[in-house]
Amino acid sequence: MSAPHIPTADPDLAPLPAGWIAHASRALAGSDATAALAQAMAPHLGPGDCVLLQGQLGAGKSHFARALIRALLGPDAQNTDIPSPSFTLVQSYDTPSGEVWHADLYRLSDPYEIIELGLDLAMDQAICLIEWPDRIAPDWPADAVCLRLETPPQTPEARTATLIAPRQNDLAARLTPAMVRP
Repeated sequence: MSAPHIPTADPDLAPLPAGWIAHASRALAGSDATAALAQAMAPHLGPGDCVLLQGQLGAGKSHFARALIRALLGPDAQNTDIPSPSFTLVQSYDTPSGEVWHADLYRLSDPYEIIELGLDLAMDQAICLIEWPDRIAPDWPADAVCLRLETPPQTPEARTATLIAPRQNDLAARLTPAMVRP
């Protein structure tokens, strides 16, 4: 059984695992709207929640992750440096909501490297934000959600965010209200 087709302009994105569907979609006018979406989602996340950030280079995955981490760190963290985990593969943060792991899997050559990183255990105990989940597809955690960020070809500063998860997914149910707000 294959996953239902969720429209994408990008043929390079990994196919979705069987049973994953779009729960909500939202147009984002620019980087401020992307950050606002992250801030709206932050209060709904807790330990054991995993957000897979899918999209091509420049789609806004890191921008979204930084805004979400700052929101979880609290109001005094708006100017906190949140480095990219591109070279370290993982950065972690202690927040009032729990530990946050921000991972970038772009340089992974084998899906089993997530075990070496400890990311498999972190997914049970921390809030995990994982960029480039295509590197471990189709073995996405069943209780995770995927936030797909795409750039419409006619408006390069805009984004379309699509929340994708298995049909019965608690995290998707908690995050969908943040997706449908203007």
